[in-house]
Amino acid sequence: MTTSGRPELVDVVDEHDAVVGTVTRATMRADRLRHRCVFIAVVHPDGRLLVHQRSDAKDVWPGWWDLAVGGVVTAGESYDVAARRELWEEVGIDAVPHPIGGGAYDDETISVIGRCYRVEHAGPFTFHDGEVVRAEWADLETIGRDERQFLPDSTALLLPLLRGR
Repeated sequence: MTTSGRPELVDVVDEHDAVVGTVTRATMRADRLRHRCVFIAVVHPDGRLLVHQRSDAKDVWPGWWDLAVGGVVTAGESYDVAARRELWEEVGIDAVPHPIGGGAYDDETISVIGRCYRVEHAGPFTFHDGEVVRAEWADLETIGRDERQFLPDSTALLLPLLRGR
């Protein structure tokens, strides 16, 4: 739901990222429809990455760790506008993130076309929307080598771009 109480609308896209329909977010999740997402890496000036643990209220992968700020692009919204919106909503940053790549990700849970961005920021951060339980800085090379369970979509799409692979 949006803050206005109306259901959030999401564009459904084909494998070429062309819009083929518009549905509610709930329908998109229930039917595992391909949609657009943004993934923004918040990088400290010293090179560490801001990672955060998701709220247990999230509709996908609750309680997991994420290496990206981001989310679903709403119907009619551009990737760039969504990236700025997500930065503000999730961590309180009013900045223009720089595009670094993107691609498709599919698994048994989701199907997305994602655009990846990078923004350099040392904080402080404000977690406006309650989606973040806690956050910390992590070294890029150690992500995935500890007990934390990271989201597979941002790990697959964003991490290789950040590591230069």
